[in-house]
Amino acid sequence: MDPQAIGLTLRLAATTTALLLTLGTPLAWWIANGRGPFRAMVQAIVALPLVLPPTVIGFYLLVGLGPTTALGRAVIHLLGHPLAFSFAGLLIGSTLFSAPFAILPLVAGFQSIGTEYVEAAALLGASPLRSFFDITLPLARPAILSAAVLVFLHTVGEFGVVLMVGGNIPGTTQTLSISLFDLVEDGRYPEANRISIALLTVAILGLALVYARPQRRHLA
Repeated sequence: MDPQAIGLTLRLAATTTALLLTLGTPLAWWIANGRGPFRAMVQAIVALPLVLPPTVIGFYLLVGLGPTTALGRAVIHLLGHPLAFSFAGLLIGSTLFSAPFAILPLVAGFQSIGTEYVEAAALLGASPLRSFFDITLPLARPAILSAAVLVFLHTVGEFGVVLMVGGNIPGTTQTLSISLFDLVEDGRYPEANRISIALLTVAILGLALVYARPQRRHLA
């Protein structure tokens, strides 16, 4: 297997996971506790990658980050190069495409926490922020673990979005899934099989970690 593709894939998966947990946790908490039609619209937008072909997301990112749009030209002027066909472009695409795999488990986790815990903390004088860090986050730990594992595994296996946004540049944007595609195209099935077995093994172990965790019971 290509060490560069392995390193790039792990770097992309780890960075995407960290970014989505950081940005997705407060958004998921707001969705879980929010009210009104705007909340439903945000939740629908978050879930879009579950039903849209990855090539659609990749296409709009490719156009939006390119020189044909004001945003793309501003980015090029600021960075000196377009985000497309770069690691930063891959990260943006992966973050958007993997968002539901982080936010939806977190929303379910926050919604499963009984309100009596937070209410009891408020009666004892805890501020909402302290209750969130001292009570809500610890109780949502299983959901956070699930979100982290799902995002990591999903990013490792991404193909359509990373190919559309990043192309196939060895050492820069060529992930394991794209390397696998190249090997199959070249008829190098034994090498393709080794990558496939590695990806399958990682996926099974990761999902086993999610499903093997003990189920937490809470008061209704």
